[in-house]
Amino acid sequence: MSRPEVVLYKNVPPDVRARLAEAFTLAEFDGVNEGNRAAFLAALGRAEGAVGGGMNVTPALLDAAPRLKAWATISVGYDQFDVADLTRRGIVLMNTPDVLTETTADTVFALILSSARRVVELAELVKSGGWTASLDEAHFGTDVQGKTLGIVGMGRIGGAVARRAALGFGMKVLYSNRSRNEAAEQAYGAQHCTLPALLAQADFVVTLVPLSPATERLLGEKEFAQMKPGAIFINAARGKVIDEAALIDALASGHLRGAGLDVFEREPVSVDSPLLKMKQVVALPHIGSATHETRHAMAACAADNLIAALTGKPLRNAVNPQAQPR
Repeated sequence: MSRPEVVLYKNVPPDVRARLAEAFTLAEFDGVNEGNRAAFLAALGRAEGAVGGGMNVTPALLDAAPRLKAWATISVGYDQFDVADLTRRGIVLMNTPDVLTETTADTVFALILSSARRVVELAELVKSGGWTASLDEAHFGTDVQGKTLGIVGMGRIGGAVARRAALGFGMKVLYSNRSRNEAAEQAYGAQHCTLPALLAQADFVVTLVPLSPATERLLGEKEFAQMKPGAIFINAARGKVIDEAALIDALASGHLRGAGLDVFEREPVSVDSPLLKMKQVVALPHIGSATHETRHAMAACAADNLIAALTGKPLRNAVNPQAQPR
């Protein structure tokens, strides 16, 4: 029996590649660009599976893949896919939801701490030679310990952030979510509330919702105005869950003390973005899960997902398990 053909369109660690090569005939691409797009589409036309990340997968692209049965994305988010279209075509989509939880929660807390204590701004002051005397009140930050944290989206990552906040920093945790997270309530004293109530009370607001039509621009001018004066906003979800222009206005007016951003409406963010000119903004290049250990685990998880889907084993981490293979 011939082995299934699979398109691998992202570099993965050698041991993960070996695992895929043992199970499949691989067509490999180091990303997809204008130079290799024709070859990629030709390979996709022969393939039963695909694994990779960082590419928008459109219905038009899938029209070129009549034999495709499964797609494994090396990510927890799947907003780059039209899930309904995949399901209609009988293509199962799988993601990597568990392996990046703790690493992303670490990144969230790095943003909280660096924004509150102005770490990036003051580190640059030292490097530029601006530290010539004891710092005065104009350079002071704000405490994290004992403050109120509002989490918008209490899933796996939200729960991990709540644990750090409540047990590590003695913070009061509020959360807004479609459903109750009773585990977080019992373990960390997290309190479920409406989004307006959370915004009005929280010293730090963290967005951790997935991007969907229901969450796109979830926070805009009205919501930023509802936040406490002097609060700090953290976005580690997707850039489009907020109105970025409204955030810029809230920061420029001084209503918000600062922001920690790992995601932006357009990525990479433009060097002309007003956010990058604001000292009170900590800006990161979408590194939520970017550690050697976690990225390896994500690639391995995606490989195992695809192997299971194409070798008749029970599906792992299926986003649309109702998809019927063609």
